[in-house]
Amino acid sequence: MTASNPALCGAIRHDWTLPEVQALFALPLLDLLLHAQRVHREHHEPNTVQMSTLLSIKTGACPEDCAYCPQSVRYETGLEPEALMEVAAVRARAEQARAAGATRFCMGAAYRSPKAKDLRVIAAMIREVRALGMETCATLGMLTPEQARELKDAGLDYYNHNLDTSPEFYGEIITTRTYQERLDTLEAVRAADLKVCCGGILGMGESPADRAKLLLTLANLPEHPESVPINQLVQVEGTPLAGSAPLDPFEFIRAIAVARLLMPRSHVRLSAGRTAMSEEMQALCFMAGANSIFYGEKLLTTGNPDVERDRRLFERLGLRAEALAGAADAPARPAAGGGCACAHSHAETAA
Repeated sequence: MTASNPALCGAIRHDWTLPEVQALFALPLLDLLLHAQRVHREHHEPNTVQMSTLLSIKTGACPEDCAYCPQSVRYETGLEPEALMEVAAVRARAEQARAAGATRFCMGAAYRSPKAKDLRVIAAMIREVRALGMETCATLGMLTPEQARELKDAGLDYYNHNLDTSPEFYGEIITTRTYQERLDTLEAVRAADLKVCCGGILGMGESPADRAKLLLTLANLPEHPESVPINQLVQVEGTPLAGSAPLDPFEFIRAIAVARLLMPRSHVRLSAGRTAMSEEMQALCFMAGANSIFYGEKLLTTGNPDVERDRRLFERLGLRAEALAGAADAPARPAAGGGCACAHSHAETAA
């Protein structure tokens, strides 16, 4: 059994048990990293990182009560709401991101669910970004099956909809949207033949068991998400989670490694919270199997390591940017300068 012999990890499974996942979390850290890196190399090109940029195309005034989110209308965070961006402005930001080395452009909007008239504009944005040769991703809240198909028809590649935490802890963080509604959106996205980007947030006061149950839920979905963003809580003054006790960095690294073992083929994204991470912590996350980051100066409304800092880190670690499938001219590493402007995902977690 995998729990007693982690050297057997690497198979694609959807029948993990909680004791098995907890046994992986309980491994000595260096053993866990060893197994995670072995599985990573079985399924991914070593020393490569997929580069995404995230832009907030509609900011603030969200009716949800996500306790981590400065975009909620319920909290006084000093964030000024902004209307849906113009299509031409989004294309210009995507061009900047591509020039700086990003291969995927993610568009985030603070909606409970998008209105039909807004979805038509977003579909036009998707077509413009696709025309640049970039992959496209969107995070727009809950979707109906019809809305998911409309986005697919526009050329969308990925849809982000995070589970955030375990089913048991979820009610402590959000009360305006149920866990099942999140699962229903994921089902609609899959039915439309879109790729799934789905992960969660660590450091919100959850227990180790909650972290294990979050990853268990993701790993036992009918199909593993193609991208699994693991966010570290970004504490924003005015939100209920401001002042929370910080998560032990090694516990975050453990979660990255367990995600890699449970979902071997997925891109595991080192997502929100990188500004607060040392370069040494980020290096251990890459060792643990993280192979995707958000790239640029900002995530929806909070900071992110800038392009030049990432370029230097990649150079020191010997990492290179993952090429877009079929793109022979992709940059070998993050380009200097360029300062792509991107923004933080709905609810201050990166897609």
